Amino acid sequence: MRLIVMMLTAALLAPPVLAESQVEPVEPGKAVERIEVGNRISESLPDVPAELVERLNRYQNTRGASFSGWLPDGSLVISTRFGETNQVHRVREPLGMREQITFYNEPLSAVTTTPGDNGFVFGKDVGGSEFWQLFWYDLDSREATMLTDGGRSQNAGPLFSKDSTHLAWASTARNGRDYDIWVRDLADGESRIVLQEGGMWRPMDFSPDGKRLLVMKYVSINEAYPGEVDLASGKLRLFPVDGDKAGFSAFRYGPDGRSVYYVSDEQREFQTLHHHDPRGGAPTLVSGHIPWDVTDLDIAPGGGHLAYATNEDGISKLHVLTLPGHAEVALPDLPIGVIGGFGFSPDGKRLALTLNSATSPSDVYVVDLAGGELARWTQSEVGGLDASRFRAPELVRFATFDEVDGKPRTIPAFYYRPEGDGPFPVVVSIHGGPESQAFPTFNPTTQFLLNEMKVAVLVPNVRGSAGYGKTYLQLDNGLLRKDSVKDIGALLDWIGNRPELDAGRVGVMGGSYGGYMVLASMVDYPERIRAGIDVVGISDFGTFLKNTEDYRRDLRRAEYGDERIPEIKAFHDRIAPLNNAHRITSPLFVAQGYNDPRVPWTEAEQIVKAVRGNGGEVWYLMFKDEGHGFRKKGNSDYFGAAAMLFWQKHLLAE
Repeated sequence: MRLIVMMLTAALLAPPVLAESQVEPVEPGKAVERIEVGNRISESLPDVPAELVERLNRYQNTRGASFSGWLPDGSLVISTRFGETNQVHRVREPLGMREQITFYNEPLSAVTTTPGDNGFVFGKDVGGSEFWQLFWYDLDSREATMLTDGGRSQNAGPLFSKDSTHLAWASTARNGRDYDIWVRDLADGESRIVLQEGGMWRPMDFSPDGKRLLVMKYVSINEAYPGEVDLASGKLRLFPVDGDKAGFSAFRYGPDGRSVYYVSDEQREFQTLHHHDPRGGAPTLVSGHIPWDVTDLDIAPGGGHLAYATNEDGISKLHVLTLPGHAEVALPDLPIGVIGGFGFSPDGKRLALTLNSATSPSDVYVVDLAGGELARWTQSEVGGLDASRFRAPELVRFATFDEVDGKPRTIPAFYYRPEGDGPFPVVVSIHGGPESQAFPTFNPTTQFLLNEMKVAVLVPNVRGSAGYGKTYLQLDNGLLRKDSVKDIGALLDWIGNRPELDAGRVGVMGGSYGGYMVLASMVDYPERIRAGIDVVGISDFGTFLKNTEDYRRDLRRAEYGDERIPEIKAFHDRIAPLNNAHRITSPLFVAQGYNDPRVPWTEAEQIVKAVRGNGGEVWYLMFKDEGHGFRKKGNSDYFGAAAMLFWQKHLLAE
């Protein structure tokens, strides 16, 4: 199961209090000036030339649109940006006008429409804190009402009952650590906890009669426990897990209210769609013939159809089945790309979905199931650029240090090559997670590097990435952490054997866990990496686990190891980039959000201080109104321009 769908609104934080000292020592007699402009703090960042800002402008003004739900009149609710942040819009017909509904300074997430009412629930935090609060927006009155406590709680995964009378969600409101499941009666406004078991629980589906709730306890991407709550008594019944331990994701009642559809990797390598009718014996494998992960699932109102998507080497495939017979429905050809969220129309006759590709931003399409036709409902802007110049990647595989069945293990990567012969400088972009996956989706920064700077981009899915089976997923757990860094070393070898690439000018960049990978790669391969950009990255697993928010600590211990165990603590100390900062000799750019609840800003400050203390060159950028990444356009644009300047100075120079 993927992490709790963490998308909703949050409590006000006290104004940030920064370190008392406004300068950090680099060496005796020298100091670095800390400059504050509004919510932006920077150290050692040169002014970005106007010419570079102008060249970047069109790339930074691309935008996408994502499907968020259907309204009773057949119009679509979408999320897109026409200002600083993503907000809710309505579209009434294919390629129709995008009517903006919400106008907040903070981006919205987890937008969820009701099965019958003219409105939706959304989530909003403050400054990237991720203390999301839930709001109900009534389209008739154009008023929003907060549904949750408004405090330092995280509220996520909103789920409506089939008759729209109740709303369930997961919340840390009780103790700030555990995710309880709450249910609100939308008629009288009363909210109550229906499941308080400790750990990370989330609601999955209401039964058709509204009396039962499917739930899931998430321990890690490799371990989850499904169950059912009787809403009248509060009694929890856990379902058996084949093999005792497995990863789960989607979990839905069948139209009969008795059987269930669910996605798990029980006794299998991949997340597979199952159907289980208690009166029919053992579960059946619905997608067992597809050796790839199932990524999403929806069942049409009325129960006539089921849709699911598979992730096949980073490309999505859509499947629609009739119910109860599970016969495949013929579908129109979809553009090759990555499918985001999807959902059936209220009458069950159409399916809306988000589709993104390497050369096109996200847009919303609708499939007419009866007619087999595909209609495009949004066409997002690409900043006035010539989209025909956008370049798609090639999927490559490179050999790494270990073997599988007597043959070298290979690591997949998306290779974006500029036009021309080279030799090209290279940026290696490493995804976060680590239980995540890099997809060939549209990235305007990548296209700028390719077209304007003639820099090749490699996006690897090193061991530990999702999407390639649970064995691959677990290859970096605990004491195996540095094996994923060795995969980057193998990629550097691969670059060195490509005549069109310049192995002497390689940069690395990544965010969150990808930021750790940047720092670790710069520690382990200082002579082979010219420069690195670390965004909200972990610099020491020990301090990270101590300072991350309480509700995340056990979740991260499941992946990185429990630092309370002496062997694990010693390992964390040994591999920490912070404790090896003297080996980071290439220029480093560290960017951070002050309100980050996942990787606290202290992780950035301490690595900046350590590298500078050894005489290293560090650019440092922090936004006081951001959290785990930069979601406001102005901040994102500034960071993007500074990053391109960093590559110009430290990667493009011969």
